[in-house]
Amino acid sequence: MAKIGVHARGLPGLPEDHARIPVWNAEDWYYEDFEIGDRIRSIRRTISEGESMLFNSLVMDHHPYVSDERFAVEEGVFGRRLVAGAMVFSYGLGLAATNCLNSFSYGYDRLRFIKPVFIGDTIYTIRENLAKVVHDERMGKLRVSYSVYKGGGELALYCEHLLTALYRDPARFADEVAAKRAERAAAQQPRGAEAADG
Repeated sequence: MAKIGVHARGLPGLPEDHARIPVWNAEDWYYEDFEIGDRIRSIRRTISEGESMLFNSLVMDHHPYVSDERFAVEEGVFGRRLVAGAMVFSYGLGLAATNCLNSFSYGYDRLRFIKPVFIGDTIYTIRENLAKVVHDERMGKLRVSYSVYKGGGELALYCEHLLTALYRDPARFADEVAAKRAERAAAQQPRGAEAADG
């Protein structure tokens, strides 16, 4: 099983004795190392008013629910200011992100804001490996969930991250890749082409 922070990975310009030291949170996992069902839990993080307003300013999100205290308290549905959903999403992923040097983001699915997050709330994330499939001759595809909780365990946000990861041993997957390629080619063949070939 792959472990966090056990793979040394040198960088140009580092002294050799420094290059041999494993880099924290810069995993060297390959497709083969991702086990379905593996989970990690992040540290917790409290969201302050200052950083919430900075995020709102950076992304130009000045909706009254996230930036107008008086509106939020006097007229808002929740009676207090919210943290922008995009910020909860960003923080939630960042808390459990691994800097795997062999995987690449492919997109996100099923993003849902389940409960409001307020200024001063403390959040943490649980990441779980859900699925993996062979993709092409160099890499496979992975599906990973991020569940962001607030307080003592109230689910606030859920999403699934799609990513690709390089194979450690591409030859091991060559037959499966060839079969997938043949399936795709057959599916793209125009109807009636089989009869015309006969």
